[in-house]
Amino acid sequence: MVDQIYDRLIEKIESYHPANSYELVEKAYKLANEAHENQFRKSGEPYIIHPLEVAYILADLELDLESITAGILHDVIEDTVYSFDEVAEIFGIEVAELVDGVTKLTQTEITYTTDKEEIQAENYRKMFLAMAKDIRVILIKLADRLHNLRTLKYMPEPNQLKKAKETLDIYAPLAHRLGISKIKVELEDLALKYLHKEAYSDLSHKINRKRDERFNFIDNIVKEINEHLEQVSIEAKVEGRPKHFFSIYKKMVSQNKTLDQIYDLFALRVIVDSVKDCYGALGVIHELYTPIPGRFKDYIAMPKPNMYQSLHTTLMGPEGEPFEVQIRTLEMHRSAEYGIAAHWKYKEGKSGKSAEENEEEKLSWLRQILEWQIEMSDNKEFMDALKLDLNVYNDSVYAFTPRGDVFDMPRGSTPIDFAYHIHSAVGNKMVGARVNGKIVTFDYKIKNGDRIEIITSQNSKGPSRDWLSIVKSSQAKNKINQWFRKEFKQENIEKGKELFDKYAKSKGIQLSVILKPEWMDIVLRKYGFKDWDAVYAAIGHGGLKEGQVVNRLYEEHKKLQKTNITDEEVIEQMTDQKVPQTPKKSKSGITVRGIHDVAVRFSKCCNPVPGDEIIGFVTRGRGVSIHRTDCVNMIHCSEEDRQRLIDAEWLGDEQEMPKRLYQTEIQVISDDRQGIIIDISSILKDEKIPVRYLNARTTKEGSAYFNITIEINGKAQLEKIIDKINMIPGIRDIIRTSY
Repeated sequence: MVDQIYDRLIEKIESYHPANSYELVEKAYKLANEAHENQFRKSGEPYIIHPLEVAYILADLELDLESITAGILHDVIEDTVYSFDEVAEIFGIEVAELVDGVTKLTQTEITYTTDKEEIQAENYRKMFLAMAKDIRVILIKLADRLHNLRTLKYMPEPNQLKKAKETLDIYAPLAHRLGISKIKVELEDLALKYLHKEAYSDLSHKINRKRDERFNFIDNIVKEINEHLEQVSIEAKVEGRPKHFFSIYKKMVSQNKTLDQIYDLFALRVIVDSVKDCYGALGVIHELYTPIPGRFKDYIAMPKPNMYQSLHTTLMGPEGEPFEVQIRTLEMHRSAEYGIAAHWKYKEGKSGKSAEENEEEKLSWLRQILEWQIEMSDNKEFMDALKLDLNVYNDSVYAFTPRGDVFDMPRGSTPIDFAYHIHSAVGNKMVGARVNGKIVTFDYKIKNGDRIEIITSQNSKGPSRDWLSIVKSSQAKNKINQWFRKEFKQENIEKGKELFDKYAKSKGIQLSVILKPEWMDIVLRKYGFKDWDAVYAAIGHGGLKEGQVVNRLYEEHKKLQKTNITDEEVIEQMTDQKVPQTPKKSKSGITVRGIHDVAVRFSKCCNPVPGDEIIGFVTRGRGVSIHRTDCVNMIHCSEEDRQRLIDAEWLGDEQEMPKRLYQTEIQVISDDRQGIIIDISSILKDEKIPVRYLNARTTKEGSAYFNITIEINGKAQLEKIIDKINMIPGIRDIIRTSY
């Protein structure tokens, strides 16, 4: 099955990307298949199917081989023993950075905060910074989210609701911002399916019941339009398409209508050769059917911010039923379907702008988000602004400057929003506004087609705090807050320093211990500040929590307590036997030959526990990883890697070990009989063994396989559990997994 999915992927790539070799993709498949071996999804399928399906979605967008390779490897750094350096060494830095861009923060990176919302916000910050370097990061992330939603039915209901809501808040609007309707539409429909199950089911049932009737209605109109376009020599492809469930649901909710009251369940799309033919086809269609006043939109002359272009018109059908027609060129259609992904396929836009220029226009909003990275140090503020900006974008109005320049604004925007949209200096000096030649109040709601003139004065004292409750756009709110932060900077610096010192003192942390230049630089880079006064100012105005900064600095101090030695120094100490070393107690309960206080971590590929025979492996820049001596990764490592193996042993017997639990995984193979899972669970419950993961699957031959991740205090306890499970009737074998 897995090989079939891979073959389908290669076939898809070959359809648009002729190449002499797909060696990079094949190498990624082999590595990921090996790295994810014995890992299974909640559906019971081998884990490797997920990255392959993600890669297929990317191939469906016709992306380059590097993107597809990164799609196959996107979970390797996060979920397997492979590090960033190892991926970069094998596949190149470009692929490694794409994989790292979609990798969530590791536990060591988030130890200074335990709040889930904080962690989520930090992950989004990391993702957007990676997007700024390479937009393909978000394309991989969207493909990952899409396949996760396609298989969401296997997750517990709370997870379904959380993922679906997050998709509607962040990922679907992101796909919309990037113009990728192909992904946006499916994300919205799948999210609706889990957030509003009854509404989705009812909608699906009623629309399917009307489908034949509506198709006949649309087919007749398609034939009539085709005939009349042929008569005026306009070559066109005319097709009908059903509107997706989420757009219908939104219309029903916002307009308080039933499905029977919504007629435009289907739309017609007319694809022609040129912009001239778009307007020619519009004239023909308006002669055939009566256009409904106020329902015509020209997105060719005034494209949407994501550069979507098309003519939209709603007409009255022959039986008095309204229907929508979209008219566009083939190039506009490709851009609407693939959005920013089209950058890798089509070199020139119809307007004559290069793909790079079109990409810049589509990503102007990303630069704004990157500014927030610096200016909004508070994660909650950043998340609120991000969600607001992504979602108000879906509903826009157009307004003009006195010179005729057109700006797209969120619906509900005011002249203040308009002023800050032009430039922050215009907003800061604003004292009034004229709309269509008349003076208006600051809270006037901009309408489509308004001509807005901002009145400024050099004597202006700056924005009022009252404006924050009036403006609609995140951009305006951010610029106003920025002005106040700058205006009261010195006051904020003093207040921030006082809060910082007070917090450190309350935790018993000496300032002289944590205020080291190299650690302060880490904080400056993390939050994008230029100097330490800016950090104090952010704390003073509430944009940054003093606890975040103090704890981050203290984490760096604690890291230094572990000897920071290079790989070469570790290997050198391994071979230096002149001075025998006396083992010392360590938190890990491990002693490594010839080295004290080195950073030690337990490998996830074999999950060693006290009592196992173990060996150390000097990883690149991450200390020593501890493996079981029977770990397949150690048995099959190369001659070069064997130079990095190092003796390691547990300190004393299991009773003398530090009191902690160790995760390990066993695979139980049994007859496929009713109640066997209950028998296994009963033993684990009786022995008070925490179960962290359980996956079950059966075969046609009558076998059952249970992969169970448990927490134990050592090998003796594990052997006791295995002996008890072996006594259950029908148990064939129990294997301690290693991959």
